[in-house]
Amino acid sequence: MDIAVQAALILFAGVAFLLIIGAPISISVGVASALAMFSIVDFNNGLLTSAQRMFTGMNSFTLLAIPFFILAGVIMNNGGIAMRLVNCAKVLSGRLPGSLAHTNIVANMMFGSISGSAVAAAAAVGGTMGPLQKKEGYNQEFSAAVNIASAPTGMLIPPSNTLIVYSLVSGGTSIAALFMAGYIPGILWGLGCMLVAFLLAKKYGYKSDDKVSFAIALKVFLDAIPSLLLIVIVIGGIIGGVFTATEGSAIAVVYSLLLSFIYRTIKIKDLPGILLDSAKTTSIVIFLIGVSSIMSWVMAFTNIPGIIADTLLSISDNMFVILLIMNIVLLIVGTFMDPTPAVLIFTPIFLPIATSFGIDPVHFGIMIVFNLSIGTITPPVGPVLFVGTKVAGLRIESVIKPLLPFFLVTVLVLFLITYIPELSLFIPELFNLTGN
Repeated sequence: MDIAVQAALILFAGVAFLLIIGAPISISVGVASALAMFSIVDFNNGLLTSAQRMFTGMNSFTLLAIPFFILAGVIMNNGGIAMRLVNCAKVLSGRLPGSLAHTNIVANMMFGSISGSAVAAAAAVGGTMGPLQKKEGYNQEFSAAVNIASAPTGMLIPPSNTLIVYSLVSGGTSIAALFMAGYIPGILWGLGCMLVAFLLAKKYGYKSDDKVSFAIALKVFLDAIPSLLLIVIVIGGIIGGVFTATEGSAIAVVYSLLLSFIYRTIKIKDLPGILLDSAKTTSIVIFLIGVSSIMSWVMAFTNIPGIIADTLLSISDNMFVILLIMNIVLLIVGTFMDPTPAVLIFTPIFLPIATSFGIDPVHFGIMIVFNLSIGTITPPVGPVLFVGTKVAGLRIESVIKPLLPFFLVTVLVLFLITYIPELSLFIPELFNLTGN
C-alpha cells in the first residue's frame, strides 16, 4: 500500500474510532495524527516532527487574542453586564408581539457580540430571560428554543474567536476584514430568529410590552452605553489601525474588568476563579490548534486536500454545486464536531477549492463559520443546545420540535450568505479591508 494512502487511512479511521468510543476531539485528532505521522517517518523523528508542528502551530502573536477575548467574556459573564443589555434589548423590541422572545434574541446578539461566545450568551441571557418569560406565561420549550437559536449570532458579530482561528489557518486572512464581514450575516441570523418568533408569538397570542416612557428608555440606554462602548472601542480601534486584534483583546479585558469593578459586581477575591475558568477554556482551544497542526502536516504530505478537490471537481465543475456540497458536508460535520476543530480541519481542504473558483477568502470564512455555528444548536453534540436546555431546566428532546423553524430559517440565511457574496463583503469593501 502506498505510504500516503496508508497515512490517510490511519488518520481518518483513527479520528473516527476515537470519537465513536467517546474520546475528546482534541485527543482524537492528536493521537490519530501522531499515529499517521509514525507511519510516514520513524518513531523518533515522528515525535520530534509532531512536537515541532505543535509548537509552530501555537507560536503565533495573533493567537494571543483568543485567551484575552475568552477572559473578557468570562469577566463580562460574571460582571452584571447581561442584565443591562437585556433591559436595553427590552426597550428596543418591547412593542413587538412576544416582546420577551424578541428581547432574548436582541440581548443575545448584543451580549454575544461583546463576549464573542455563544455558550456564554445562552447561559447569561437565557438565565435572565427564562424566568421572566415563564412568569409571563410563555411556553418554556418555545422560550428555550428562542434562546438557543439566537445565541450563536455572537460567533459572527465581532469579536469572534472562531474567525480568529480561521484567519490563522487560512494563511493570514485579515482579521479586521473578517470581523467587519460578520456583521450583516450575524444580524440576518438574528432577524431570521425574530421573524420566526414574531409568527409564533402571533399564533400563541403572546402580547407586547406596555409602552415605555422616554425618560425610562433614555435611562436604560445610558445604563447600557458603557457596556456597548466596548464594541466601539475594540472594533473601531482594529478597523482604524490604532491597534491589532491581539492588542484590542487585551484592551477588552482591562475595560470589562474596570466596568465590573465600577458596577461592583466583581471583587478582587473573584479574580482567581475567573482566571481559572478562562485558562481552562483557553487550554482546550490552544491544544486543539496545536494537534491540528500535526494533522495539517499529515494532510499536506498525503495530498488529501488535492485528492478531495479532484473528487469534488469530478462530480461537477459548477461553483454553485460545489458550494452546495461543501455546505451539506459542513452541516453534517457541525452536528458532531465543535466549530474550532472543524475550521482547523476543513479550511485547508475546502479553501483551495473555493479560491480556485475566485471566491474571496473573507466570504468563504464567513460561510464556513456561519455553517458550523448552526451545528452548535443541533444534536448530538451542540454545546449551545446543551447549555440552553440546562439553563431552562428542560430535556433536549422537548426542545427539538420548537427549534426546527429557527433551524430552517438559519439554513435559509446560510444559503443567502453562500450565494450572495456582497452580504459578507459589503462592509469590508466599504472600509477598504479586502484589497479589492
